[in-house]
Amino acid sequence: MRNNYVTFSRNIFIPVTNICRNACGYCVYRACSQEAAYVVGTEDVLDLFRQRGAATEALFTAGEQPERADALGSLFTARVAEEGFDSLTTYTKQLCQLAIQHGLLPHCNLGVLTREELQELKEVNASMGLMLESTVELEAHVKSPGKEPAVRLQMLEDAGRLEIPFTTGILIGIGETQEDRIRSLETLAAVHERYGHIQEVIIQPFLPKPATVMANASSPPFVAMKETVRAARRILPAEVAIQVPPNLTSPKALIELGASDLGGISERTIDYINPEAPWPTEEELSRKIAPYELRERLPIYPRYIKKGWYSDRIKPLIARYAEGTGLRRKSH
Repeated sequence: MRNNYVTFSRNIFIPVTNICRNACGYCVYRACSQEAAYVVGTEDVLDLFRQRGAATEALFTAGEQPERADALGSLFTARVAEEGFDSLTTYTKQLCQLAIQHGLLPHCNLGVLTREELQELKEVNASMGLMLESTVELEAHVKSPGKEPAVRLQMLEDAGRLEIPFTTGILIGIGETQEDRIRSLETLAAVHERYGHIQEVIIQPFLPKPATVMANASSPPFVAMKETVRAARRILPAEVAIQVPPNLTSPKALIELGASDLGGISERTIDYINPEAPWPTEEELSRKIAPYELRERLPIYPRYIKKGWYSDRIKPLIARYAEGTGLRRKSH
């Protein structure tokens, strides 16, 4: 039976680096010049943690395999070395440890990682993520080796074998068809049936960005979002939440079709992937989805708390924040 509430989480959004080996046709996150490139410093991250407000999640994102970025890989390596580390994984692991010390549960979405890297990060993460985007090869990804479907599916399966609570999703409107979306959802359902680790699937619409290859492309019509959410609820196991981003779409109509989560919102940081789309406040969300109730969750879903799919490193924070249902205590 479906819950009578819709969930969300409060986070601090930390973009570790915008240096990326991929060059997707729709992306403004990736640095295209040395002047625009950055690796966030430890002190800047600590400043964010100190201003975290009511957040319980530290969401870490990064360009994929920045060491292998053609023009800027050496810049990334040098800047990480200045912080005292030798890779994205080792540096982000340290940032995760600092997040835990400041009362935040880390969630890393760093692009494609090896099984060894996933294993290293598992102990300091409540959950992790990687968008599948699509199971078909698309023109938008022609310069993005990390967007090959088989490469991303390999990581999804590795995360399942390691029992990492996982977030994934599909991006709609980047050249795929509705039949392609259905096949992608069926693939995700099959992966979850094997490993049981997918806690949520995001249905995210493409928004055209200036100065990108797809700047003149159109966003998918809302009917495509509705059709995809409806299909997702039919295809995915009932325990897998369907997430729709409330800063990119109209959530209530999608909730009525089966969406049950609105993702993370931040009081302190922007959406660095879609910087033109501000987060709604909790009060705005509540008004938008009424009469559905809005409930706050942690970055690890209740059933994985119940299963004990988390390390001793984050156990005290889960005990502090989670009520008996696994959602966030209302007293915090």
